[in-house]
Amino acid sequence: MQVAKYTASGNDFVIFHTFIKKDFSSLAKTLCHRQEGVGADGLIVLVPHERLDFEWCFYNADGSSAEMCGNGSRACAHYAFENGLAPAQMRFLTLAGEIGCTVSGNRVQSDLTPPKILSKEIERYGKTWWLIDTGVPHLVSFDADIDKFDIEEARSLRHEYNANVNIAAIEKDHIRVRTYERGVEDETLACGTGMAACFYYANQEGKVGDTMMLKPRSGDELFLGFENGIITFTGDVRKVFTTEIN
Repeated sequence: MQVAKYTASGNDFVIFHTFIKKDFSSLAKTLCHRQEGVGADGLIVLVPHERLDFEWCFYNADGSSAEMCGNGSRACAHYAFENGLAPAQMRFLTLAGEIGCTVSGNRVQSDLTPPKILSKEIERYGKTWWLIDTGVPHLVSFDADIDKFDIEEARSLRHEYNANVNIAAIEKDHIRVRTYERGVEDETLACGTGMAACFYYANQEGKVGDTMMLKPRSGDELFLGFENGIITFTGDVRKVFTTEIN
């Protein structure tokens, strides 16, 4: 079987397509293992769909399923287009709902499902957190001292609320974001739905307009927008390599 490894804004994924939809959780743990496998934050398997261009099965590195992954959606859209599985403008099914993507060279725009604010009044560790669903749940707090991201506090919050944990800071022309991701169980270099949640928080509070650049820990530049109730985010993706596995 041939698989491709992609990177999108610091997140990396193993991707392949098949005609058979089944449980790939054990394979995800094997392939995503950093020392003994290909190494990735997640596994994406594309399978046929009767109405849309395809359906995806997304697995975190620990084998758990996730409803949505923003950077993963852009990586798999590029893979689908490159392999003739979908046109440049495509729609596919995730556990969070239908996702639209547009591929233009190595730049991919993803249109996420409508965001939902679940709570604005969570007080923990001296900060106020919002809980926002941008396909998966995210805790978000803005803190000017973003360099002091306490991983143990984030881990505790992740398990208390079963959510990813983000801190963000508004800089002169962009928002900086750091994210602790469930399923990876550590801070990652980027998280697309986490950046979307941070952008939405700032937009709803009137801190930023309807378009903004965001930078995750990887330093990549992502461009987010909010229009007609939908968050769009755009950035580059890169295929790292393809390889055969037994």
